[in-house]
Amino acid sequence: MRKKLAADGLPSLIGADRAGLAAVLGELGEPEGKRSLRARQLFHWIYHRGARSFDEMTTLSKDLRAKLAEQFSVARPEIVVEQQSSDGTRKWLLRFFDGQEVECVFIPQTDRGALCVSTQVGCTLTCKFCHTGTMPLVRNLQAGEILAQLLVARDALGEWPSPRDDRLFTNIVVMGMGEPLFNYDGIAAAMKLATDGDGIGMSRHKITLSTSGVVPRIVQWGEELGTGLAISLHAVRDDLRDELVPVNRKWKIAELLDACRAYPHRNKPITFEYVMLAGVNDSDADARELVRLLQGMPAKVNLIPFNPWPGTIYQCSSNNRIRAFAQIVEDAGYSSPVRVPRGRDILAACGQLKTASERARVRGNLASARAEAALH
Repeated sequence: MRKKLAADGLPSLIGADRAGLAAVLGELGEPEGKRSLRARQLFHWIYHRGARSFDEMTTLSKDLRAKLAEQFSVARPEIVVEQQSSDGTRKWLLRFFDGQEVECVFIPQTDRGALCVSTQVGCTLTCKFCHTGTMPLVRNLQAGEILAQLLVARDALGEWPSPRDDRLFTNIVVMGMGEPLFNYDGIAAAMKLATDGDGIGMSRHKITLSTSGVVPRIVQWGEELGTGLAISLHAVRDDLRDELVPVNRKWKIAELLDACRAYPHRNKPITFEYVMLAGVNDSDADARELVRLLQGMPAKVNLIPFNPWPGTIYQCSSNNRIRAFAQIVEDAGYSSPVRVPRGRDILAACGQLKTASERARVRGNLASARAEAALH
């Protein structure tokens, strides 16, 4: 418990379940007979009411609140930058206790809104079309750091206590920085807390996890969490997918689709994400092969116009090419919506999460190295 620090340097209670909270209360000398009740009260304040300090927890005694405040924290990560796009998309750059940073994005629509959550600092996948993939993997996020992204969004939207029938933050998409199934324990613990009916109260039916294809974990996720599933496919041939999505070198397309067909507790079709790269993966033949691969599987295909970023070698397919590709998929009976890019003016669109501060840090390190070299 005490290894997981908040931004203020104290051990954070965000990410702790009832058993973990009861253990904390035991450390503080709370009588064993009262720990279960007090743990439930703490859980309620942290996850249902969104308390940002122990002083707010008025059902706990002043003495207990003082002990908690002295040794523990419910502080959010530091918000380094908050941006809002012209289309209403909001992006937060969050800094954790060790100075590492991630971005998360809230995408509002007319009657609902989805928070795009990150699971790692950086990414290990090096997908060739993804800006985030140009960052090195630094570390996995802890469950509390993943969960804190939800709390920051709820704070900003003023949507405590939860659940509320009229709230805008209704969905979670685990599609931010990192490969979530390479941080299985962290994201699983976070989503179990997020869906707890006595706390944040998100519906598992309104959570979608996106993976590039970590095959051994896909069925396990379905059995344990049963959320929606999205697959970052992006190519229909192994040779091309090996290049675009290098994890394919370990788990080929056939293995990935077998895991999708075995995915349990599907309450909706599996979504296959397909970024449209001009002259690379967008031909009519590619569309027909995609249809063949999905045959017999409840599925839909999200076509994603490529979001260019500095230094990329790819270009986005033309509107006419995207429409022609979509028509072939739809004629075969699969829904094939074209994702509307959101938050492009604040680099919050799909594949663009690479923090400005990380780029600045690289530039700063280079400048420092040059300055030091000049002194010798």
